[in-house]
Amino acid sequence: MESDSHIINMPALEGVELKPTSRKPPRLVSLDVFRGLTVALMILVDDLGGLIPAINHSPWNGATLADFVMPFFLFIVGVSLALTYKKLTCTKLVATRTALLRALKLLIVGLVIQGGFFHGLHHLTYGVDIQSLRLMGTLQRIAIAYLFAALCEIWLVKRNNATTITASEKSSPLNKYKYQWVLAFVLTVIYMALLYGLYVPNWNYKIPSDSFSGPAKVFSVKCGVRGDTSPACNAVGMVDRKILGIQHLYMKPGYIRTKQCSTNSPNSTPPSWCQAPFDPEGLLSSVMAIVTCLIGLHYGHIIVHFKDHKNRILHWVIPATALAFVGFCLHIFGLHVNKNLYSLSYTCVTAGAAGLLFTGIYVLVDVCGYKRPAWFLEWMGKHSLMLYILAACNILPMFLHGFYWQKPENNILRLIGIN
Repeated sequence: MESDSHIINMPALEGVELKPTSRKPPRLVSLDVFRGLTVALMILVDDLGGLIPAINHSPWNGATLADFVMPFFLFIVGVSLALTYKKLTCTKLVATRTALLRALKLLIVGLVIQGGFFHGLHHLTYGVDIQSLRLMGTLQRIAIAYLFAALCEIWLVKRNNATTITASEKSSPLNKYKYQWVLAFVLTVIYMALLYGLYVPNWNYKIPSDSFSGPAKVFSVKCGVRGDTSPACNAVGMVDRKILGIQHLYMKPGYIRTKQCSTNSPNSTPPSWCQAPFDPEGLLSSVMAIVTCLIGLHYGHIIVHFKDHKNRILHWVIPATALAFVGFCLHIFGLHVNKNLYSLSYTCVTAGAAGLLFTGIYVLVDVCGYKRPAWFLEWMGKHSLMLYILAACNILPMFLHGFYWQKPENNILRLIGIN
């Protein structure tokens, strides 16, 4: 199971003022429920994805249930930021420093958890080899998207000194956030230009030998193309190899499970790129992750500007449906839905699905009042970071794995059916 399904949001990002006040705004229950549902989905696909390929990450093109987890969390981050920064109780410089510190905390946690210190249940080793430390990861991506979206909300919004929203802002909130939409468009254009315009030359990589004394195996990958979106010759992987270094990328990418890389047939030889590292949370693909976060900002702005349920639902359903439709059309016409590349069609489809699901949860929980049946998901949403660290990162399973009776095989995990 790839670790890139782990996208988490810090609970402090939603419904909290930047400095203490006597009265805190009420939390949006549906947002906590949506976050908790996404955490539950994340745990489900992590634990059962290896057994049920239909819900595991798509090896390359296409999208499965697991591929919706990350954009859902990015969308939630955007909604939360819109609620957090609807009123600045401090200067922009202080707010910027707060955002930088929070992003730095997420980066550090991401490096510790996904950089190699926690090796998993079957690879319990001590220490981290700095030369092969994974630099990017899901928490690192969430930190980047959070920081960009927070800075947009701090610096690219025209604010007035009035405590209430003006009539013009209520009737046309898009005008207040037009610079954010311009930035989202510019980021999309930059991503598409680099993805289809960069020249990808031939490249080599090494993998260690099975024996300590044996030389490393060297593989050559032939490319020399532009605009290729295959696993071997895409610009997303090239940017990461050039800037981060191939030794700092994810060592078990999803395309290992593609038909080309299958070793089941004795008459077929897998391509040379099948064992190459590739980071699904790389630098170039994170550009579109920022766009997903900005789309979530729009949904949060609707909450701020419209208090009527009907207006909120209308302003949510229309863009969500349009995004999903555009994404499917792009996929049909050749711009495939691809989580590893975070393609434009993938951005549209997943953001549209997030908008529709969030609207449905809002109707059930905040409009119809079905809060009691969703209390557990709400609790999970409020403690999402803790659940991510304990469950998704194998901290709790590794802790339980350390206690056994007479011999290591008689441990608690095996007792409850987990090998």
